Amino acid sequence: MEHQKKYHQTILQTDKGKLIVEGPVSPESLKKHSFHPGLTAFRHPREQQEAITEIAQLPEGRIIITRKATEIVAYVTFLYPDPLEYWSEGNMKDLLELGAIEVAAPYRKYGVARALLNTAFMDSFMENYIVISTEYYWHWDLKGTGLSIWEYRDIMEKVMSSAGLEWFATDDPEITAHPANCLMARIGKNVPAESIETFDRLRLRSRFFY
Repeated sequence: MEHQKKYHQTILQTDKGKLIVEGPVSPESLKKHSFHPGLTAFRHPREQQEAITEIAQLPEGRIIITRKATEIVAYVTFLYPDPLEYWSEGNMKDLLELGAIEVAAPYRKYGVARALLNTAFMDSFMENYIVISTEYYWHWDLKGTGLSIWEYRDIMEKVMSSAGLEWFATDDPEITAHPANCLMARIGKNVPAESIETFDRLRLRSRFFY
């Protein structure tokens, strides 16, 4: 599959100044910017910057960022599921995983997460993919936000649904390990029926869910 990527940009005017939401960005562009020190959800900011730069180098990899001048304050990643993950077992060329979305704490009240997703889906080529997001409560910043598991889950669902992702049933053992976990997905308009059938078989392996 030839992965076509078309750059789009959104501007957010905030009391912290202008925020530029853009992407997919190139590895070269990512290397030119600094990473906000508050982007620590997954690893040290410098290490995470290196990780998303590597994703940007992948044929299917997409990185959308939000920056204030030359400082990246938020990002979202799209790529194929890890080969060791449950979701890679279908060997689907048109299934992408929303691998991570992170917004530095000082910028969380400006609708940055929604802007990241909406900018990502401005590219019409995204209609050729099924995009999944696996929501695990142990990845959520409950301590930093002071929210309960269910309050955070509600926010995540609203953010994802703003870009067209919907809740889907699944018997993935990691997701079913806790009732707050969930699978959300967006099926692009150009995804063929056979891919949707493969996705359905992948997410529902037990007849109990049919």
